[in-house]
Amino acid sequence: MADFPLLKKFLQDNGLYSDGIYEKFQLYYDCVTETNKVMNLTAITAAEEFETKHFLDSLLPFKEFDGARLVADIGSGAGFPAIPLAIIMPSVKFTLVDSLNKRVNFLNGVIEKLGLENCEALHARAEDFAKTGREKYDIVTARAVAALNILLEYTAPLCKTGGRIIAYKGSGAEEEIAAAKNAACVLGAKLEKTVDFSLPGGDVRVVPVYKKIKPCDKKYPRGGNKPRTNPLV
Repeated sequence: MADFPLLKKFLQDNGLYSDGIYEKFQLYYDCVTETNKVMNLTAITAAEEFETKHFLDSLLPFKEFDGARLVADIGSGAGFPAIPLAIIMPSVKFTLVDSLNKRVNFLNGVIEKLGLENCEALHARAEDFAKTGREKYDIVTARAVAALNILLEYTAPLCKTGGRIIAYKGSGAEEEIAAAKNAACVLGAKLEKTVDFSLPGGDVRVVPVYKKIKPCDKKYPRGGNKPRTNPLV
């Protein structure tokens, strides 16, 4: 199995390390890289880069999830950030939502192999999932899904009032935050803070954290791919 020394140190430094937890990350890496040979999940497969740009990138804002019971991850893809977070937070229930059924099948296979009883993966578009998941989740998160003004329309309707939306972004986040100011207002969300950090190797990550301050109109999210083709501005 691959070794991840930076991940191991991160887990140890934060009081999260156990052999069982660390082995789950090793097994997860094996699942992704093996499946990636037949299905496009990620361009990052080398262990060292995977460790920083997938594992640590997912985990570094983990303290922002303190106190959550229910978390929805939209556009889960290969499972980042939800699966790494679920590994270290067994008491939090994670629902992973993706629009591509073969990715959902992969995710459910990973969940079973890792024995993650606090996870489920569902096949749905975000706008359809909002019909059953509206105002339900303490935290809604997404990584590398869409620009913030689009992403907020997909995530805010799922977040309960008083909950938070946590978006994983890169160095251009400030421009996205500015462009999404009106969308946030329309959708009942308010920027609470940004969490900035650098990955080993220097890549900058910015995590905008929005608080849901009031319910949003039930017409959101709009269907027919309108959040992307005609985004709120």
